[in-house]
Amino acid sequence: MSTLPDDLHKAISDVIASNRVVLFMKGSPQAPMCGFSAAASKMLLDAGVDDFAYVNVLEDNSIREGIKVYSSWPTIPQLYVDQQFVGGADIMREMQQNGELASLLKAQ
Repeated sequence: MSTLPDDLHKAISDVIASNRVVLFMKGSPQAPMCGFSAAASKMLLDAGVDDFAYVNVLEDNSIREGIKVYSSWPTIPQLYVDQQFVGGADIMREMQQNGELASLLKAQ
C-alpha cells in the first residue's frame, strides 16, 4: 500500500476538516472539466447544497494522485461529508436515487 508524504496528508486532512462538504473534482462547479465532476457537483446543488467546498485536482498533480491514496478510491470526483469519505459520482448517483444523499447532506 502506498503512503502519502506527511505534508500532503495534512493538506488533504485540513481541507476535509475545515469544510462540512468537500468535493475533490476536475475543474470547478462553475466549469467542470469532466462529465463525472459535472454530475457530482450538480447532485450536490440538486440536494440543496450550494456552499460546498471543492478542490480542483487539475491544479495540483500531487493532490490529484494523493487523494486517491488518501481515500483508497481510484477515481475522481470524491465526496467527503463531515470528514467521512462518501464515494465518487457513481456512489453519489445511487445515493441520490434512493434518497440517502439528500438525507446525509441535510443532517447536521
